[in-house]
Amino acid sequence: MKKDLYTPKERWEIVLSGGLPDRIPMDYWGTPEISRKIMQHFQTEDRYELAGKLHIDLPYSVYATYIGPEPPPDHDIFGIRYRTVDYGDGTYREACHAPLSEYTSMDEIKANYRWPSADWWDVSTVHEQVEQHPDQPLVVGGSEPMLLYKNLRGEAQAMMDLALNPEIAQYCLDKLFDLAYQQTLRLYEALPQGTKPTYTYVAEDLGGQKNLMYSPTHIKEFLFPGMKRMIDLAHQIGAKVFHHDDGNISKILPDLIDLGIDILNPIQWRADGMDRQWLKDTYGDQLVFHGAVDNQHTLPFGTSEDVRNEVIENIAILGRNGGYILAPCHNIQPNTPIDNIITLYETGYEAGWYRK
Repeated sequence: MKKDLYTPKERWEIVLSGGLPDRIPMDYWGTPEISRKIMQHFQTEDRYELAGKLHIDLPYSVYATYIGPEPPPDHDIFGIRYRTVDYGDGTYREACHAPLSEYTSMDEIKANYRWPSADWWDVSTVHEQVEQHPDQPLVVGGSEPMLLYKNLRGEAQAMMDLALNPEIAQYCLDKLFDLAYQQTLRLYEALPQGTKPTYTYVAEDLGGQKNLMYSPTHIKEFLFPGMKRMIDLAHQIGAKVFHHDDGNISKILPDLIDLGIDILNPIQWRADGMDRQWLKDTYGDQLVFHGAVDNQHTLPFGTSEDVRNEVIENIAILGRNGGYILAPCHNIQPNTPIDNIITLYETGYEAGWYRK
């Protein structure tokens, strides 16, 4: 009879250190709507109780409490305005006003825009938060500034800025990286003595289904220096770096490894250039892979047997000799059958053992 030998935190950390745990760790990403559905199915309102029922090694994130100026309704602290979009099965918040879109120079932004300060967050409850789930992988801090920059300037303008307004792009991205760095540093400093995060999230969405969305030259110029600073900060405290990057990023993957990323997510293997076998053969000794259960086709539209077969393939390919955390390749969507989600984790638990 199979029996877990490690806590979720221990299981993650063994994989991240290059070892083989009792079984492949499993993670969960889902929209609020599908999360509510599956919790209702299992008659629980506690996501960690749900994780236990499905043998999911669910991470636990600690946060600072916002205490800064109250933004207007439907705005965030950056001045970005949002609207709720209903797509039938659920809703999402879409940025609909970019507060920096009207400015044509860095000097105008400096004169008219107030950047949020790290002082607007209180870290005094971090110590208490850490103690709530001591057996879960611990996530602390991170950055994803290009996503914010696109909402601050408008998506099209932000992308054009890299070529046409590099001074504006560099100034704003530096501000966003500086804020993320200070927020993460303060979270680290607030941790109980001797506590080491399992990982810090350093992300960017750089890939599309076919190719990169930005030129490698612009990525290296505008994003890599700030990412390197965040990665070095994480490594200094002993945390691994979890890098989320959708789509085909094969052209810059060697550069990301050189920056120091440790975990690559989401492994959208249906995207061009992201073949699972090639990734494992080429980078399996340098990266831990996270994700890879397709939620564009297999999870929402496949049969339970399709899901089962894909999970087994992922374990055989990406989980060979360790280095894999089984998870959906992005947030599971509300149109996904509950049976497919259950099959994902039941199959992972059944087929993912290294030691029995």
